Formats: sequence, structure tokens, C-alpha cells
Amino acid sequence: MATLHNRISNTELKQQLLEENEQRTTISFYRYFKIKDLQKFRDELYKSLKELNVFGRIYVASEGINAQISVPTINFEVFEKYLYSIAPLNGLRLNIAVDDDGKSFWVLKVKVREKIVADGISDPAFDMSRKGKYITASELNQLISNPETVIIDMRNHYEYEVGHFENAIEIPSDTFRQQLPMAVDMMKNNKDSNIIMYCTGGIRCEKASAWMLHKGFKNVFHLEGGIINYVKEIKELGLESKFIGKNFVFDERLGERITKDIIAVCHQCGKPADTHVNCANEGCHLLFIQCEECHEKMEGCCSLECRDTIHLPADDQKKLRKGFDKGKNIFNKSKDRLDAWRQQHSLKKK
Repeated sequence: MATLHNRISNTELKQQLLEENEQRTTISFYRYFKIKDLQKFRDELYKSLKELNVFGRIYVASEGINAQISVPTINFEVFEKYLYSIAPLNGLRLNIAVDDDGKSFWVLKVKVREKIVADGISDPAFDMSRKGKYITASELNQLISNPETVIIDMRNHYEYEVGHFENAIEIPSDTFRQQLPMAVDMMKNNKDSNIIMYCTGGIRCEKASAWMLHKGFKNVFHLEGGIINYVKEIKELGLESKFIGKNFVFDERLGERITKDIIAVCHQCGKPADTHVNCANEGCHLLFIQCEECHEKMEGCCSLECRDTIHLPADDQKKLRKGFDKGKNIFNKSKDRLDAWRQQHSLKKK
């Protein structure tokens, strides 16, 4: 019987990837559709993609699939053919990364989840099939030229901070499940306005658009394929980018450069910067923005305390990490927590 999960350490797998000579393509995709036998679907998917040497993370739930992967470029056509052989995924859009060296993932993980996007929705009347109207890059550019159009960013604060569409509204909450009711409340006086919702690849804004329609909004649109597909389309059509800055991505790159604009600042000195890093202290690993100067001075750490820690003997560092949940710091969704961290370390706010 085939092994349906990874048995090699992450360190070894990452080293294997770095030594790999074949070119890889980073891809993201999703689709909402009903899956009856989740475990069977998951196992068959894992087995087939493992044979094609695909790396990445894939979530499957009764409501559909969400994936961020890398595939050997030589296997791309075979991979696409396999994916399209699954009836509900036939013709699925594959978002190919913009700024990519293919070294984004080093292991394949296919996990069964309750939902592919945690939304907190329990209303049995909610129907994902009734969603907002897809719009293309050119349609978005036209719509947002109208000052009456409202454009809503359905991503998290650390994503919005480094790049967003012109005049986009941020929903200042910690999680997507909190964003949905907040978006409804914030837009309660705009029920007849054109409302455009967008996110990185389309998965969150598609569900958000369906929720807004469910709550009585009339003219709801969502960007087809999200920011990733928008960038692809404007390049193909020679259009002006209405997205400014960087697009945050959830892999080793932590960002794709879309325009030269740097709209964020270093969280340590306040100078213009938009490079996300995870604190070099393994017991912290906080996600924050750090300029090159501070990166050198602080040795990739978020604080003097963490900088001191990385120079301790390995055993002492291990003792300090014991019992500490660093998960709360990785991809921290809360602007308030980040501001509190800055204040604690006497750092400048944006």
C-alpha cells in the first residue's frame, strides 16, 4: 500500500529542494464544489500528485479545495491534465506566481478541513452558488475610476500594509470570520453602490461576495483570480496597475513585487520598507517588516532580547522555547498586537 503522507524531516526535505536542479512553477488554485467522500478524495489526490513530485499545501473540505503548490515545470502539462480529469475541476484557473524561483515549498501536505476558508457562517440558508459577479482586470480598472465605487480588501492587515488597490478599504479585524460581519456593518449605507471585493487568489473574496448578497447587497463584484490573476492580465493587456506595492504570498518568498512603490515602513526604524521577515529567534518567529539596515544591525531579530537569545548556546535556546507557543506570532493577523509589540520595544508606528 502506498504511503499517503510524508515521513522525512522538513530539514532534510528543504535541503533536497535546494539541491534540486529541475525548474519548478509555483501555482495556486481553488474551487468551491461539493465533495462527498473527503478521505477518499484526499488520498487519491495525494497519491497522484506525489507521483508528479508536487510540493505544497492543499486543503480539502466538503465545500471544495484550496491549494498553493509547486510542480516541476516539465510535469506541468501532465499535472494540468490530471487535475482537469476531475470533473468539478475541469477548466479550473491555475494562478501562476509572478516573481518566482520555484523554491516555494519542499513537501506535499494534503489536509482535510471543516472548511477551505474558516468563515464562522452557520446560517443554513447561505448558498455559495449565489456569489458576486466576476470582474476582469480591465473591468476593475474601469469601475474604480468611478468615485462612487467601493473597493474592499478582504485580506489581513500584514497583507494590506505592503500593497493594495488604490483607495481600497481595509476591514480591520483579526480573522476572516470577523471580517464578514464587519464588512456588512461598514457597508450598511452602501447597499446600492457598486462594491468590489478582492483578495490574493480569489477564494476569500468569492465567499465574501456571496455573503454580502446573502445580506441584501445588490451590486457586488469580486476580482476573478484575485490579485495574482489581475497582475497577469494587466501585463498581457498592457494596462496600468491600480494595485500599488507588493502582493503578500504565503510561501518562502513572503511577497511578489507588483509596482516599485514602497507604501509600508520598517517596524523598527520607520524608514520606507516592505520586506517581511520572521524573527531569527526560533522561539519567537514573529512576522514583521524590517529594512536592510535594521536586518543587519538586529541580525534578523525583532528585538534586542531576541538578538541576545540567538547568541546563547543551543541547549539554552531550546529551554527558553519549551512551552512557548510561537504560532501566535507567525502570520500574526492582528494590527493591535503588532502595535503593542512596537510599543513594548519602543518602536515607531506606521
